[in-house]
Amino acid sequence: MISNVLDRIAPRQRIVLMVLFDFAASFASVIVAFFLVFGVSQAPFLTEKYFSLIPLFVIVRLLTFRVNRLYAYSWRYASTREFIRIIISVTLGTVLIGLVLWTLGLFTFPMRVILADWGINLVAIGSVRVMLRILRDYLSPKSEQSIVRKNLLIIGAGEAGISVAREVTRVSALTYNLKGFVDDKKNKVGRVIYQTPVLGLTSELPTLVREYGIDEVIIAIPSASGKTIRHLMSLCEEAGVKFKSTPGLADIIGGKISINQVREVRIEDLLRRDVIKMDSEAVAQYIAGATVLVTGAGGSIGSELCRQIQRFSPKILILFDHDENALYQIHMELNENTHNATAIVPVVSDIKCKAHLETLFEQYRPQVVFHAAAHKHVPLMENNVREVVENNIGGTCNLLKMASKYNVKDFVFISTDKAVRPTNCMGATKRIGEVMLQMEAAKNKTKFSAVRFGNVLGSQGSVIPLFKKQIAEGGPITITHPDITRYFMTIPEAVSLVIQTGALSQGGEIFILDMGEPVTILSLAQDLIRLSGLELGKDIDIKVTGLRPGEKMFEELFFDKSNLTETPNKKIFVTHPYHHDEAAISQQIQALIAMCHTRSEQDVRNTLFALVKQTEPQ
Repeated sequence: MISNVLDRIAPRQRIVLMVLFDFAASFASVIVAFFLVFGVSQAPFLTEKYFSLIPLFVIVRLLTFRVNRLYAYSWRYASTREFIRIIISVTLGTVLIGLVLWTLGLFTFPMRVILADWGINLVAIGSVRVMLRILRDYLSPKSEQSIVRKNLLIIGAGEAGISVAREVTRVSALTYNLKGFVDDKKNKVGRVIYQTPVLGLTSELPTLVREYGIDEVIIAIPSASGKTIRHLMSLCEEAGVKFKSTPGLADIIGGKISINQVREVRIEDLLRRDVIKMDSEAVAQYIAGATVLVTGAGGSIGSELCRQIQRFSPKILILFDHDENALYQIHMELNENTHNATAIVPVVSDIKCKAHLETLFEQYRPQVVFHAAAHKHVPLMENNVREVVENNIGGTCNLLKMASKYNVKDFVFISTDKAVRPTNCMGATKRIGEVMLQMEAAKNKTKFSAVRFGNVLGSQGSVIPLFKKQIAEGGPITITHPDITRYFMTIPEAVSLVIQTGALSQGGEIFILDMGEPVTILSLAQDLIRLSGLELGKDIDIKVTGLRPGEKMFEELFFDKSNLTETPNKKIFVTHPYHHDEAAISQQIQALIAMCHTRSEQDVRNTLFALVKQTEPQ
């Protein structure tokens, strides 16, 4: 009942009540201090003698409480940190009172009274705050206690698990009934951590779920690898219990995890391989202090490239994109990093415009170029063949020529697994881009290289955002074929690979990431349904729509595995340049680009694939 009454008091009224209590407590604590120090016989006389100074004590106390923001806290949810603030405030008030008395020359005022007042005031001010915590934690109304709560189990009895337990106890006690922890370390089993027992080992999870009637599990191991997460998922599935996980360590600010931050397990956690690591020292050697150009800077890959490149402090970072809205967003984001001395130059233009590129290269003389601009949507480009040829081939050709003419030191081209034995126009244009790059690398000092990888999780237009949107709308999730497979990687991984290429390249190579085993799109859809807390066939369905134009059943990352060699990074492989008939292929490429203005889409498509056929390694 008392808790409900407190809830109905407005915030400003609560502050007024707290100030009035602190006023009374501060006034009374001085009088009590006199009686405590001098006893009943002398205290009344001394109290009367120094009565005019008591308002000084009260005013200084209230001012220090105000300055230290004691009235800004919700004391019903206070933690140790807030109570330390009380100690600091009361102590500061006592020091200031002493200084004021000394300044006024009142040296006869009993020092023992000041010290006693400090202790009494500290107890009085703290006690009301403690009472508010007690009212919340132990005197909640029966109507709240009667709410059916979910029995919760936390996997991981480390710092993250304790933080989750603390937040559950403080904030979500009406939602969850925390039963205990499980952990991999045997020496923790049987211990009580944060008033919560460690019930058993992680391997015993299915048994413990049944024994304690667990409704939900939180995986509180932020540093766990994808392999570990998959194992824990399988244990939860075996136990038939819903599960969530805490954010990664980079998401936990100040070491505090809010229960509101607990998220569903992300598909990024389920990569079937280790996450690639960047060789920061090697990257810094060629980016720090350089003028760097990123084409397609507003896209998923391009924008992440810009973010990571900026960390290495280039002298100038040129953001090049024809989409002004996307360019505006990344430009504004990078400009917020005011600690970074890199000059950010946004350029709205098109790689198909050779004159604009000429002006840009003449003015800024970039030393490093990352070419991420491209049309990439496979079905869409099947109906826009001339545009994808002009952009992906013609635009790339323009950039390669500019890089050679203006002596760019490093040029990195973003390719795709769809460039290997392509069945669609987008992949075919990327294959021609690789060939043009290798031919250009053979005749000048610029280190040209390409990076070939598979699908990027969460990128614009990729399958993950589509599936999430379909789940949010209630389904069905649409897949083109139940057996279709793809390689997957995260955006940061893709970008770290791209950046490292410049450090590893000698010229003309195509770099390939070891992306582990391919994943079926069907299993991906099933995982996302399950991780969203839904049941396939009951809450949401999967619908097979059939292969789209140009879509392959499976993707390949290389033509010939025997041509792959390792690099200093064990997760990155390199395929060395093939020799092409440069004169003949260059002439056919120019003819293909010219056809875009004079011939039909079908004619351009036929010529494109005929040219691709000539470039395939024999």
